[in-house]
Amino acid sequence: MLPREANLSEIQSKLIPWLRKKMPQAENLSMSSMKRSESGNSTETFVFDLTWDEAGRNRSEGMVLRRPPQSPLFPDYDLRRQVGVMQRLQETNIPVPRVYWLERDESILGTPFYIMGKIEGNAPADYPSYHSVGVYYDATPQQRAKMWWGCVEAISKVHKLDWRSLGFSFLGVPKEGIGFLDGFLDYYKRYLNWVKEDPQEPQPILEAALEWLKENQYAPERITLCWGDSRMSNILYGPDFEVRAVLDWEISYLADPESDLGWLFFLEWANTESTGIPPLEGTPGREETIQRYEELTGWKVRNLFYNEVLACVRLGVTMFRIYKILRRGGIPLPEGYELNNYVTQRLASLLGLPPP
Repeated sequence: MLPREANLSEIQSKLIPWLRKKMPQAENLSMSSMKRSESGNSTETFVFDLTWDEAGRNRSEGMVLRRPPQSPLFPDYDLRRQVGVMQRLQETNIPVPRVYWLERDESILGTPFYIMGKIEGNAPADYPSYHSVGVYYDATPQQRAKMWWGCVEAISKVHKLDWRSLGFSFLGVPKEGIGFLDGFLDYYKRYLNWVKEDPQEPQPILEAALEWLKENQYAPERITLCWGDSRMSNILYGPDFEVRAVLDWEISYLADPESDLGWLFFLEWANTESTGIPPLEGTPGREETIQRYEELTGWKVRNLFYNEVLACVRLGVTMFRIYKILRRGGIPLPEGYELNNYVTQRLASLLGLPPP
């Protein structure tokens, strides 16, 4: 993605007086070591250290500032949504950063933003694949297995939460039975049309897949909170490869929990088979993962194929938007890449559609 120009000194100079109002008890407040995070496309992220004196003691804490990107990926970007999810998760066994402040006044930094506490840890990267470089690549087979199972266990814990009592109805409760995804699929159809520069612009694979999803809906056995972006690269792991934080709740929703499994498997495929990279030794396989998830939840996995198609469509529309932004920014892409890419190729293979 193309980040907006950001003068870090200017951001700090504007944040300091704002923070002093938020922390009236803090004396000698200062910021240091601010840098932009290179990870993530959906949100612009900055990390910094905050130090101050309070009640005769010197205190310090790492902080993370997040704000919308200059060119939003989604037509309805809402910081309140992800903040609301993390605040509710704070009361559960899901480790998430503590959100300190949400600022909706755009006059401070030019956009809304929120600030949360920083949790130390390492996250596997998607670009390049964590199977080719980074903390997962450098780990032993046993450590890789521990990281993978930690991710699966985090997913299962999210699904077992009592979302009603925790107040997650604000995400939009789907209707019961067949058609439970009608609103969700209608959103992605609108999203696809929003990305198009012309209403007549073709996108045959994504459009056919959306129709397939609409026509092949099933009645789910249960509705749970879904992480939405369930993958190892959204987890911070500690020095013993334990899960320290579960991150990125921008696209959380209420639906069949198998949609998170579909996303996990699709992103793992994207990091391995789609690029010709074999899974590293120690990485649990598909059937092994399904069995472990069933053991953790007590539920049978019955509709995984549908949810893998759903995962492809969700990422396909988002990547279509990303490719548009990159082209406008002068980044060279292969001719016709918006139509023919790893997501549309995967969809064509899954649904038996003509190759893009």
